[in-house]
Amino acid sequence: MKDIWSKSSRPGFTNGEITRNKQMFLEQLKHITTLIFDIDGVLTNGDIIASDSGEFLRTFNIKDGYALQLAVKRGYHVCIISGGKGEAMRKRFEGLGINNIFLGVSDKVAVYNSLCASYNLNAAEVLYMGDDIPDLKIMQLVGIATCPADAVPEIKAISQYISPYTGGKTAVRDIIEKVLRVQKNWFDENPSAADSGK
Repeated sequence: MKDIWSKSSRPGFTNGEITRNKQMFLEQLKHITTLIFDIDGVLTNGDIIASDSGEFLRTFNIKDGYALQLAVKRGYHVCIISGGKGEAMRKRFEGLGINNIFLGVSDKVAVYNSLCASYNLNAAEVLYMGDDIPDLKIMQLVGIATCPADAVPEIKAISQYISPYTGGKTAVRDIIEKVLRVQKNWFDENPSAADSGK
């Protein structure tokens, strides 16, 4: 499946404009130091299984996990901001080496502003992947807004990049790999067989 470039895929763009958009996007990726992801619909397919004990269960993709732990190992700030809650989710991301995990968040912009202040970030350094309306405001603030192929239309409309992969099915791996490849950080000379990176 080909990459989907949100602006260039709209009617009225010539082949030359499509090429320029891709080149501009790849150039922007060179400045990314911080990767922020929503969970439901981005790191999962959006389905939630309600157990008899009252827990809400989600499934995560191992390939996404490998890319996340590699980004952490390479020194990127990797952050999770989600309205969802659950100790299992926290343990999953802690196991990948992620320290900035914000669950049960109602105001994602406030968390984003706090992260920028903590790490002295400017918007051009930050990439966010979201899929639904709660991600809209934060995606309008970051340097690069991205989404999975099955994001809602409002999110696709403001994304610089729409992954050809859906949420929970390596959309996260796709965008992390692009950032790391552009910055020549993708190849791992000592890969871990465990996606936790341990």
